[in-house]
Amino acid sequence: MTTMPSDKASPFPVQTVPEWRRAVLKVGSSLLAADGGGLTPRFALGLAQFVSANVLAGREVVIVSSGAVAAGRAIVPGTLQAGASIAARQALAALGQARLISLWQRFFERPVAQVLLTHDDLRNRRRYLNARATLNELLALGTLPVVNENDTVSVDELKLGDNDNLAAIVAALVDADALFIATDIDGLYTADPRRDPQAQPVSEVHELGAEVLAMAGGSGTSAGTGGMHTKLQAAAKAGAAGIDTYLFNGRDADVVRGLAQGQLRGTRLHAGRSRVAARKYWLRHAPVEAGAIMVDGGAAAALKDKGASLLPGGVVGAEGEFRRGDMVEIQLRDEAGVRSVARGVSQYSAQDIRRIARHHSREIEAILGYNYGGNIVHRDDLVLL
Repeated sequence: MTTMPSDKASPFPVQTVPEWRRAVLKVGSSLLAADGGGLTPRFALGLAQFVSANVLAGREVVIVSSGAVAAGRAIVPGTLQAGASIAARQALAALGQARLISLWQRFFERPVAQVLLTHDDLRNRRRYLNARATLNELLALGTLPVVNENDTVSVDELKLGDNDNLAAIVAALVDADALFIATDIDGLYTADPRRDPQAQPVSEVHELGAEVLAMAGGSGTSAGTGGMHTKLQAAAKAGAAGIDTYLFNGRDADVVRGLAQGQLRGTRLHAGRSRVAARKYWLRHAPVEAGAIMVDGGAAAALKDKGASLLPGGVVGAEGEFRRGDMVEIQLRDEAGVRSVARGVSQYSAQDIRRIARHHSREIEAILGYNYGGNIVHRDDLVLL
């Protein structure tokens, strides 16, 4: 893929971006790194204005930002030479992370919150739930979460430069409606336009098959460690969660301004199914742990007829020894026998549930000494059977 000069109009036609409530914006190192090391606000300012415009319109945005290693280079010049060890890159990431957050904070009056994650945090269901709860609370508090990979401890991911895929996982984590990937390219082309003068812009992709993946190239700049291929991988992950992905040139001020008004000049990669359908499919087919949450008739009716979350007051007990974050069945036991009425991700372990069953949500902390919220299973993590 190639970088178009900022004074050249984008070859991509204008598309209208569908309405969205919550989005993730991924910003690559190539948009933040200054020549010779350090960070520059040159392109970040326009992206921050895009975020601010949407926040003022009542939407929510989570930023996934690269750039910590580039920031660290300015603090300890000459450290990262060719063939430098992973430890050296990790040290620069640790040094540069504070400057990266400081760069974003300068553009916003609202507080900016640093969130460092690894893929392991998001593969482990209990840590996944903790990360989601934290990000949702940060958004509820009116802050701007800025997520980065925890490069200091994430060896494999640091080598791969995987923040594109991290952004897709975060988009699914926070139930986003859209994933915007800001980069130094205009979008996807049918071939590398640096080598093929016949390469044509691809404004929409409805299915990410082998033919589309073959169009991708490598990293376009020395500052960035990803490329178009990782962006397509990210789009596939987001699409599996029902989230559309939008690729656009974050260096083109006109493109960024248009995006703030809901107009895309870039590539839209459509999700295969709706976000709700994708999540319900996962909830219905994910393997369940041994054991179950037992509920009374009132709770079963509330789940079925009102689309309610499962509260401790309607729980009569728990069977088995499942843990927080496990997928478990919710069962009703009455004179007709035992039958499964739903399944979902439990916010509490079986041991905890047995202690708080039949109690009010406000009593959870007094009983356990901590709480993960007032729901045993949130309605967004539950599907009826």
